[in-house]
Amino acid sequence: MIALGNDAAGYTLKQEVIRYLEQEGIEYKDYGSYDDSPCDYPVYAKAVAKAIVAGECEKGILICGTGIGISIAANKVKGIRAALCHDTFSAQATREHNDANILAMGARVIGPGLAVKIVDTFLHTEFSNVDRHINRIRQIEE
Repeated sequence: MIALGNDAAGYTLKQEVIRYLEQEGIEYKDYGSYDDSPCDYPVYAKAVAKAIVAGECEKGILICGTGIGISIAANKVKGIRAALCHDTFSAQATREHNDANILAMGARVIGPGLAVKIVDTFLHTEFSNVDRHINRIRQIEE
């Protein structure tokens, strides 16, 4: 199950991500926001992060205008490794090296076609399980 969250700026791009998830038969839970009315992204970042930490969802996708604020907010929750990615290489690397559990994207930075490719890469790339990466993740958690 994939947890989704966004602010007003990320609402439209989230709809594109939802279309992709539905086409691929990937289950998701939408934690809001549910329209493009002004709202506070930390609320949605926290909801998605807590769902992952609680084991309700495996991974998350967060979208705001730049992806910066929403990723910072998510990373405040212990156990979360949210990565801001605006290209497929970064999405692949953060899964392989950091075992990132949340993908953050900026709706004002990338278009829907690229966003879907980034989501696909993030969701289909496994953690490498290499000792040096495991050790680095432990250091981050400490």
